[in-house]
Amino acid sequence: MNDASAVAVVTGASRGIGRAAALSLSARGLPLVLLGRPSAELDGARGACLDAGAPHASVLHADLSDLKAVERAAADLLAAHGAPQIVLHNAGEVHRARIEQLSLADWEHELSLNLSSPFALTRALLPAMRGRGQGRILFVGSISSTLGTAGQSAYCASKWGVVGFMKSLAAELSDSGLMTCAVLPGSVSTRMLEGSGFPARMNAEDVARTLTFLALDAPLSHNGGVVEQFGV
Repeated sequence: MNDASAVAVVTGASRGIGRAAALSLSARGLPLVLLGRPSAELDGARGACLDAGAPHASVLHADLSDLKAVERAAADLLAAHGAPQIVLHNAGEVHRARIEQLSLADWEHELSLNLSSPFALTRALLPAMRGRGQGRILFVGSISSTLGTAGQSAYCASKWGVVGFMKSLAAELSDSGLMTCAVLPGSVSTRMLEGSGFPARMNAEDVARTLTFLALDAPLSHNGGVVEQFGV
């Protein structure tokens, strides 16, 4: 599936898995919209996408933990580009603290960015994508979508929630021409892994190749699928 007239939207593309996925999609000739907070890293990712082969790449700024800002960004996206071909929910963070030391503010912020933001963006874009009759909505979960880890309660809760939301979305997309999937990587050699105590088992490009397959090459029968990447 590749429609040169429709964009691929990637959240959290400034580094790590998001950047690698944006570059991989660019190499397949897709126009990109990179959605996230203003930063030199995000601007650099835009330039790298153009160098990698994207016919067009733009940056759309929003604080993805602010759901009203997500809704405004979605409206701007639809006005400028119409219904996207691909939406890749990648933006996320982890705040490591034992439950007794985890503040309510940190809990709420992490769940807002990791779980509520993908919901809000999907809800805002879905009617236009349904009207277009094709498209793919992908989620970057985590091995933490399947297990609990001491000191990562908010992260694990949000990533379990991502899979539950994706499964419900898949049921609602049946016979629509759209599909949704989630990729659950293990320990990826990105900045987020620092301080976790876990060794890297794969790199961001490994995950990006899986996401690109699901975005462009996988049949619609993958709707609702979960791909677990444990690494080598």
